[in-house]
Amino acid sequence: MKGKIIITVIGTDKVGITAKVTTVLAENQINILDINQTIMQEIFTMIMICDMEKSLISLEELQQKLNIAGEELGMKIQAQHEDIFTYMHRI
Repeated sequence: MKGKIIITVIGTDKVGITAKVTTVLAENQINILDINQTIMQEIFTMIMICDMEKSLISLEELQQKLNIAGEELGMKIQAQHEDIFTYMHRI
């Protein structure tokens, strides 16, 4: 399933978080459409909306790659298809 995805990142702030996540995306031809990040009392949070249309990997493969990056950083990184995210968070 291609299309837009939502990526969330949360954990203790440290150098290199954004670089590591965006490197995984760039290496897999995933375009960042929107990004928002903040630090709240040393807790780093980032939400990204990305487009997988030109990517050659599946969402499941991306999730595995982001899980590895998250483990290396000590962060929780999740990727969900936009439809699932929208359905789960509707009013």
